[in-house]
Amino acid sequence: MASSFLRPNILTRHLKRPFYQNKRNSGYVVLIPEIGEDADTSTLLSENGLPEFNAFTIEKCIATISKQSLEYENGVRQIEQSCMNCKNAFVEIFQPLETLDSQLELTWGMAKTLYLSNSSLMPTKSYIQIHERAHKARSSKFNSIPIYNAAVDEKNRLKKLTDEEQRLLDKYILEGKLNGLDIKGAKRDRLNNILNNLQKERNVIREKVGVATKRFSSIINNDRVAKEFPENLAKAMSVNNEADKGPWKLTLQPHIYEPFMQYCPDRNLRWNAWQAHVQRCSGYLNKDLETSTNIEKLRSYRSEQAKILGYDSFVDMSMETKMAGSLENVISVLDNLLTTARPMQDVELDTLQSYANERGFDSKLEHWDIPYWQRKQKWSLYNFDENKIREYFPLPKVINSLFNLCSNLFRIQIVERSNTHTWHKDVKYYDIYDENRNKPIAGFYLDPYAREDEKIRVYDDAGWHVSIRQKNFVASTQPLSALIFNFQPPIEGKQSLLTFKEVSALFQRFGHALRHLLTTANYSEVAGLSNVEWDAAEVCGQVMTHWLYDQHTIQSISGHYKTDEPLPEEIVTNLQNIRRHMAGYELCKELYLSRLDLELYSKQTFWRDLVMELWPKYNALPFDKYDSHLLSFTKIFSEEWGAAYYCHLWSKMIAADIYSAFDEARERNQDILTISKRYRDTFLATGGSCHPSEVFRRFRGRDPSPHALLNNLGLTNKIVEE
Repeated sequence: MASSFLRPNILTRHLKRPFYQNKRNSGYVVLIPEIGEDADTSTLLSENGLPEFNAFTIEKCIATISKQSLEYENGVRQIEQSCMNCKNAFVEIFQPLETLDSQLELTWGMAKTLYLSNSSLMPTKSYIQIHERAHKARSSKFNSIPIYNAAVDEKNRLKKLTDEEQRLLDKYILEGKLNGLDIKGAKRDRLNNILNNLQKERNVIREKVGVATKRFSSIINNDRVAKEFPENLAKAMSVNNEADKGPWKLTLQPHIYEPFMQYCPDRNLRWNAWQAHVQRCSGYLNKDLETSTNIEKLRSYRSEQAKILGYDSFVDMSMETKMAGSLENVISVLDNLLTTARPMQDVELDTLQSYANERGFDSKLEHWDIPYWQRKQKWSLYNFDENKIREYFPLPKVINSLFNLCSNLFRIQIVERSNTHTWHKDVKYYDIYDENRNKPIAGFYLDPYAREDEKIRVYDDAGWHVSIRQKNFVASTQPLSALIFNFQPPIEGKQSLLTFKEVSALFQRFGHALRHLLTTANYSEVAGLSNVEWDAAEVCGQVMTHWLYDQHTIQSISGHYKTDEPLPEEIVTNLQNIRRHMAGYELCKELYLSRLDLELYSKQTFWRDLVMELWPKYNALPFDKYDSHLLSFTKIFSEEWGAAYYCHLWSKMIAADIYSAFDEARERNQDILTISKRYRDTFLATGGSCHPSEVFRRFRGRDPSPHALLNNLGLTNKIVEE
């Protein structure tokens, strides 16, 4: 339980993974084959210590995972024997555990990498087996009462500990507490029963939302409607898979529904799609698919779970693993942001209404009108064309410029290494060198291009970062990552060209990876991205994207694929304006969902009453009485973001405040490299080995402020200048 509550996994964050299905319902049973003589861990490594991906087979990986998982569990049992008379838990318990981790994590990391990048080498069904087995083995140390007690005893010795040692002990103690290791008797039985019921309700909600989403469809035969669709949307909707040939089928799948609402000129069609979308699982049309009952049960189970574990509410339990630390701190920030964003939303919607009226729209704007007119207004104001901008971002130029930027900022060198074993010819491997060392301190694979039917893809794909191997001083291993994207491959000798959105995704994932790759922590359990609080987990990736709004940086990474001319200044200015377009409206939507999530898990009030209470505080448009949007909000019910949805916004706030230090240095003519060194020495170096609140104070010299985020969104002004 605790491992999923403590750390949102890269895979669980972005995809509805089949490995979370109820196996009784799916009829699928994990069967691990017998371990053969050849299940040797060394068979997955080449002589240079890197994974031997070209010699990889599913059978070899499953056999290795099986052997390593058994060895891991046996190793944990042996370590438990040392707990009784332990005099130094770090030497006798945690360092041996680090050795066990290093062997299992590499094989597991290789499997994750291939699952996302090459489905022929790692099909979903095979990865399910590997994931379940490895996760079960690794969880054994956090479910060990002797190890939990040893951590508690070590903390109570009152000896001076480093930040990293303190965090390591706190992690084992918190994991044990959240796993209920100090709960006995009837309470323990009830907790186990609750956890089983929770998983069932989560699965039922996910399945019902999935069925309800697929059930709706509408056929469009009008060529004039489809004429406004971008080619990729028209092709995706066409029953003939031809953009210019109908009929076109509308569904509620995100990759169809969201762009459809932006591009459909027919208001009645937009209304029909919107009402179908927000009424999913409401029971208005199909009682069998209503989720209200399931959601109330789930809320009740989570409340009882928290109380058994000693917390007042599920939110209070959630705050154990958050930088914010308390519900009061989160609400204070959310309310601060709302104070500025809410009045700006009113101004933005009035401006949008006038814009629509001037173009022949004679009704009051409703929910189903906003995306369409918002897009048209953005086009009129900024003439923004992603395909035109794409010509200025050839992938090789962007990657080289990104590497040069990081080299200058963080005093590292990123060097491609040839003759390495990869899973595809397009994949490259890079070593990272510190400027004062002649040996690599980390390495990563870069797999940039989409491959039809081979890579995992999701709507709004922002790529993947996989931590294949952690920094581990006991096992003498260095960090190893894989960065996997679905960029357009080169066609007929023409370079791969990126949209600005894709450039942002590349910067964000690389910034995220740097936290893993440049860590200086010694214990893998708190190194890099491990043990970072949820609401600080996305910070370093977000910081990196801020550089794209610096004029010098964006022009240095851009260059027209034919002429190498940098991005014109007019477009650079418009990129900033686009980020700020209707920012008050968009921010209020996120603030509303964040607050609603927290209210649901801190109060007993019926969900619809909470929605009705919060809606007018955050939304200028009136509430539609049939709107049941919460009932399909799977992120906070079936996924891992219950009592944690605010984390995305919190990370953005922290990242904006961090980057504002660079802006301040420019304004004062100070050395940017001094700031970047401090950033590397704090956020990139410490990872999860120090609480992020303390890390932030070491970097900024104060506590976080939402002002920088509001300033970036243009919300510190009192009027909207169009």
